[in-house]
Amino acid sequence: MYTTELDKTAGSAAAPAAVEDPALLAAFEARVANDEFIEPKDWMPEAYRRTLTRQISQHAHSEIVGMLPEGNWLTRAPSLKRKAILLAKIQDEGGHGLYLYCAAETLGTSREQMIEALHAGKAKYSTIFNYPTLNWADIGAIGWLVDGAAIMNQVPLQRTSYGPYARAMVRVCKEESFHQRQGYDLLLEMMKGTPEQRAMVQDAMNRWWWPSLMMFGPPDDNSPNSAQSIRWRIKRETNDELRQKFVDATVPQAELLGITVPDPDLQWNEERGHYDFGAIDWNEFYAVVRGEGPVARERMKARRAAWDEGAWVREAAAAWEARQAARRAAAA
Repeated sequence: MYTTELDKTAGSAAAPAAVEDPALLAAFEARVANDEFIEPKDWMPEAYRRTLTRQISQHAHSEIVGMLPEGNWLTRAPSLKRKAILLAKIQDEGGHGLYLYCAAETLGTSREQMIEALHAGKAKYSTIFNYPTLNWADIGAIGWLVDGAAIMNQVPLQRTSYGPYARAMVRVCKEESFHQRQGYDLLLEMMKGTPEQRAMVQDAMNRWWWPSLMMFGPPDDNSPNSAQSIRWRIKRETNDELRQKFVDATVPQAELLGITVPDPDLQWNEERGHYDFGAIDWNEFYAVVRGEGPVARERMKARRAAWDEGAWVREAAAAWEARQAARRAAAA
């Protein structure tokens, strides 16, 4: 899952505040504080609904757009085994998108509206997918680093306060764990190969490390939605806390692989019990958010084309459902 915070207004103090019943609001806050799930038919503040719609739809968009960089390598996988693994992974990502669109629809926004917002540039997806996959090692790096970062974000979401989202995340997390392992396994195999293959793994690490750290979103002091999201139990940990956990878990894995983390400031801090790491280039992060990523236009062009070319399937399914409904009505 990819919950990079991209929208600084939706669901935040900058959005118009709805006038809500104080008694209903107090009851809602008490339920959330008591770690109860909020369900679609339950009363909820409009800001909570907006925040969830933004986050879940962005998550769904990210899963679907995330199929593109890997799909590009299906015909170039080095073996039938690797092709089958990659195909299964891409299929999983498509399923994750469908689960999440369904969860978001329970909040009152249709899938068509969410996709229209994405295609119009009003909704975002994770910045990580605006980077290109240049060689086969990139597929392993995506599984290990990108999906590894996603897991750090996703596991706490199994306890998020909105029931449909939390339940969807149970299966998503299990499948993402497979994705992370297959990526690492791919890189392990390459590191047993030729010097050129080992160089490809290091090159992939050099290019994907910093974008993976950016996946957790801006630093806590520049993340206006985080405090409210944590109070409402939408998020369980802050961006910086999750980023630190990812670094701590991933650096030993890189050492086992036999590659170098591209950060000269990286070092273990015995006093903190964590790794210290260098400064992230937030100018690059916000440039990619604005659509200036290396392959941002290519990604959106592909998504719009897929939507347009698949129109006949949606129309056929709608016609079939209408005919079945007419038959059921006639038989009643």
